[in-house]
Amino acid sequence: MRSITVAFFLLALAPAAKAGEAGNAGKVEAPLPEIIVTADWRQDTLMQTPGSLSVITEEVIAARQAQHFEDVINSIPNVNFAAGSNRARYFQIRGIGERSQFVTPLNPSVGFLIDNVDFSGAGTIATLMDVQQVEVLRGPQGTRYGANALAGLINITTKAPSADFSFSNRLSLGQYDSWHYGLVLNGALSARVNGRLAMASHKSDGYISNDFLNRDDTNGRDELSLRARFNFELQDDWTLSLTAARVDIDNGYDAFSLDNIRHTLSDEPGKDAQDSAYLSLNSEWRRPAWRLQMYLNAAESDLNYSYDEDWTYAGFPGGYSQTDQYLRGRDTVSAELRMVSEEAGRLWDRADWVAGIYYLASDERLDRIYTPAAEDFHSDYDFTTTAVFFQVDTDLGERMLLRTGLRFEDRRSRYDDSERLVFRPSSSLWGGRVSLEYLSGGDTLLYGAIAKGYKAGGFNTAGTLPQALRSFAEETLIEYELGLKGRYANERLEVQVALFHDDRRDQQVKNSLNLPRSDGSPEFIEYFSNAAEGTNQGLEVSVKWAATDSLDFSLAAGWLDAEFDDFINKDGDDLSGRDQAHAPRYTYSLALNYATGPWFVAVSADGKGAFYFSDSHAEKSSPYTLYNASFGYRVERFGLTLWARNLTDKDYYVRGFSFGNDPRNGYVVEPYYQYGEPRIAGITLEYHLGR
Repeated sequence: MRSITVAFFLLALAPAAKAGEAGNAGKVEAPLPEIIVTADWRQDTLMQTPGSLSVITEEVIAARQAQHFEDVINSIPNVNFAAGSNRARYFQIRGIGERSQFVTPLNPSVGFLIDNVDFSGAGTIATLMDVQQVEVLRGPQGTRYGANALAGLINITTKAPSADFSFSNRLSLGQYDSWHYGLVLNGALSARVNGRLAMASHKSDGYISNDFLNRDDTNGRDELSLRARFNFELQDDWTLSLTAARVDIDNGYDAFSLDNIRHTLSDEPGKDAQDSAYLSLNSEWRRPAWRLQMYLNAAESDLNYSYDEDWTYAGFPGGYSQTDQYLRGRDTVSAELRMVSEEAGRLWDRADWVAGIYYLASDERLDRIYTPAAEDFHSDYDFTTTAVFFQVDTDLGERMLLRTGLRFEDRRSRYDDSERLVFRPSSSLWGGRVSLEYLSGGDTLLYGAIAKGYKAGGFNTAGTLPQALRSFAEETLIEYELGLKGRYANERLEVQVALFHDDRRDQQVKNSLNLPRSDGSPEFIEYFSNAAEGTNQGLEVSVKWAATDSLDFSLAAGWLDAEFDDFINKDGDDLSGRDQAHAPRYTYSLALNYATGPWFVAVSADGKGAFYFSDSHAEKSSPYTLYNASFGYRVERFGLTLWARNLTDKDYYVRGFSFGNDPRNGYVVEPYYQYGEPRIAGITLEYHLGR
């Protein structure tokens, strides 16, 4: 393997390189191409959108041979994820976000959308098959998305159909018996209807060996993605799009070892599975003064999260044998109707406006099958959200624009379970954003913004938790942001800078208790509570430079200071002034792409500082840097890519706990870690027809 690493570094340094099309590192156009942001109400370019956001394009996805959002997440400033599963499911933006879910219903802090369908808190579905781009909006999106986007939003947009016929397929082979096959068919079905079909299957044995079962696939991956998209031009002023998809993730979960190594002894490995189907119907009717937009979405998901709790086998010396399984069924239906002004409908001939209503209904059923329990646990949790919103963008002169937006939300919940716990909370919430923009010289956008985000309160239902810890209050966040965006040097240089300060009030934090059972084994209970206050502040910088028509560089970096201002944890420890969990002080990504003729090469380095794994103990990750590279050859129809991630085979942790689970030392409390992806290298072959 060392020879493979050396070979990739030599290729990266060689004057080789450059491809012509997307599907590899990609030829850099001069000047830099403009990127359209789709997550906002009015689609605009990245550099004209007043806010800190990153866009992961299909070229970046291809250069990293990314199969899942977790494969590109380290390239995004001030964004992190928590494992404790096979795939990344929970995300943190600027230090804010959940890290797991067990019995207690989850109120997400980070919104997660795929084709406008809400999968917040269920990010396992985030495969990158036929994806146009991933947009990560940092900071509260209280006007646009409401309670599920306190910290920000991750918006995945898949490729839309076009009239031009095209066919492509892709086969990738890699280490750990990994393989991937994808197929896309696109074209016109009639004069007014275009369609696109996409399929991808990804399988891998995973990176764990189970010595007890003599298997190397107990933490393996089996992921199938199917999608059909259709665009209908019903009339010259009326369009409709329909997306139907299914993503079936049937992954194993066998990641932790008593000895903190990549070899396990579990006799009953678990699952990290998500089978989701969704339907998205979008319509737009255009009139001279306004556009009427309608979004109807429905999703149905079955999730299976289970694990061998003792991490060993029956008969292990001094040990116990238990499994824990969480089977969730989650159905969501949402509708949004909004009017967006056109030029003829401006207010006072100087103000654009958006107004609308939103509805979301979610029903989540849980069956917990826990071997020590006398009977299985069942719960039913549903909530409805109704919201109204508006935004007005007012010209204050040729160079200055004032944006003002508000959202009012009514949320009603119902919870019942087999232990006769009943909750009926309801709340009225509001958020908004005001920004002032100044366009300097046509090249530089300066902006300042104040935003309020919110997150609903909730309740804890797990285990034998004391009654005083059963409920927690709403959290709010006030953010102040200053930013600069500009394109310079004949549009070959693109710069974004954002400085932010967040005041978190009644901050919701994850805590845990380790209570003894009657048989002496530990009962590990996680729950949410409110800390008095927290402060999250920092800086984000993004630079892209097309040095020549063949060579481009990019830098994305974040600095984060996320601390508790006033918080005493369950053990009575005063954590005031301590960093919040999963909030590394720095993140950065450096990338280089060079291409000439049919040859291309891409190299990147992603770094991250140390961070606490939890607010309930002091275990921390170590800082690390991961190196990636791809090299290949592409002509009109054919492409070949050699690629590798984590070139130096760096050992790093993506989740950590501290509790007693080893009978060999009397269940002494000690740290346990989950490893991230080791070095993996492979080859990808592609064939394309059409445009």
